[in-house]
Formats: sequence, C-alpha cells, structure tokens
Amino acid sequence: MTLTKTVLTYLLLMLCVVLCIFPFLYMLSLSLQSDADIFSGVPIIIPETLHFTNYLDIWQKAPFARFTLNSFIIAGGITLLHLIFDPLIGYVFAKMDFPGKRFMFVAILSTLMIPFFIRMIPLYVLTARMGWLNTYQGLIVPFAMSAYGIFLMRQFIRPIPDELIDAARIDGCSEFGIYWRIVLPQVRPALATLALLTFVFQWNEFLWPLVAVSTTEMRPITTGLTLFNQEFFTQWNLTATGGVILFVPSLLLFLVTQRYFVRSVMLAGMK
Repeated sequence: MTLTKTVLTYLLLMLCVVLCIFPFLYMLSLSLQSDADIFSGVPIIIPETLHFTNYLDIWQKAPFARFTLNSFIIAGGITLLHLIFDPLIGYVFAKMDFPGKRFMFVAILSTLMIPFFIRMIPLYVLTARMGWLNTYQGLIVPFAMSAYGIFLMRQFIRPIPDELIDAARIDGCSEFGIYWRIVLPQVRPALATLALLTFVFQWNEFLWPLVAVSTTEMRPITTGLTLFNQEFFTQWNLTATGGVILFVPSLLLFLVTQRYFVRSVMLAGMK
C-alpha cells in the first residue's frame, strides 16, 4: 500500500511538472518554427526542421539589442536602488525607536493593498509634469523602493541581537557603520532574495513602460515584442523567440542566487 501511494504521489507530481513547464516548452518550439509551420493550422510540438535563424532574424527585424539594453538598465537600476534603500529603511524600523514608528510602518504596508492601476494615473501626471516621460529616470525612480522589500528586510534584521549593536555603539561605531559592517553581512540571503524578486518583476514589467514610453528607442523587451504584431497577422515565431530571450536572464539570475534564496526561505521558516 505504501509503495502504491508513493508511486501515485510521484506520478501526480510529474503531471504537475509537465503542466507547469509545457507552456515554456511550446514557446521554445514556436521559436524554432518557420512561418509555414506556424500557419499550417495544425499545432506542432516538435518541428521537423529547427529554424535557429529566428534567433538571428529577431535582431535584424527590430532594434532588439536596444530593447535588451533598456531592460537591463531599467531592471538593474531599480534592483540597485532597492538594495540601497529597502535594507536601510528596514533597519530603521527594526532597530530604532522614534515617535510614530508603528503608524508609519503600517502606512507603508497599507500601500500593498492599493492596485497599481489606481496609482498609475497620479504617477503618470507627476512624471509628465517633471518632464520624465520617455526617460530612464521616469522608468526607474518611481520604483526606487517597495513596501514589500522594506517589510522583508525588517523581518530579517529584527532577530539580530540588540546586544551586538549596543556593543558596537560602545566601541564608537557610527550608526551607518553598524548598518554596513554588522547588519548587512547578517542578511545576505535576504538581500539576494530581494535582488532576485525585484529584478525578475521589473524585467517582466509591461504596463508602466507601455504608458510612460512613446519612442521605439526607449522600449524594453516586454513592449518591444509588440512590434512583431502586424496588421493582418502576428509573427508568432519571432514573438516566441523574444519570449525565450526574455526568460534567459531571469533563469540565470535564479541559478546564481539559488543558494541564498533557499537559505533565506529556510531561515524564514525557522523564525
């Protein structure tokens, strides 16, 4: 009975895995198909001829190198700002006492309940009045920090012993020195998790670049792929090729930070 239960469990897990990865595998298949295969009317899972030239054509039929550079600048810039501000604010809320601390923290967390669709209109008006539409600063600065990142860092900084911080103060270390030399080294797994989640989210962001960008030169990959939508048909093979290219940096970043990501989840569970 135990063996049968184990086999059924593994079969169910394998089915779930297949269902999860099938859309990506089909996107990979589409990226290797020709126009004739795409519009044959019959779904093709494994094409007879693999057209790797699609990965070359996409760079020629659209300024895809520029799209990729824009995505790296935007997602990388926002990730860097998150790593600067979120841990710093989280440290203040975790280890310092000041009037209105609880109210301010609750106010920051309450912004998580406000959909971006509601905040987008005033954000667009403010960005337009500052002259930041269709600029890198208009795509980066409004997302320089997040309530989730602040909350995440606060939760990881709180368990650090206060005695360790007090001992550093007695030795004459400044507050920023305590933060830089003592606090940050203790929360490296959380920093790696924050970097991974922020980069992946911003790398895949579509709505705000669609609203704030008006020229082809400033488009990231997500909105740049819309160039392959033509009047009478969509070049699905090139769109799928761009989707595969869009997925690769997130996958590589996850493989690099996987050890820290798993460790942060384990530490969160123990806490």
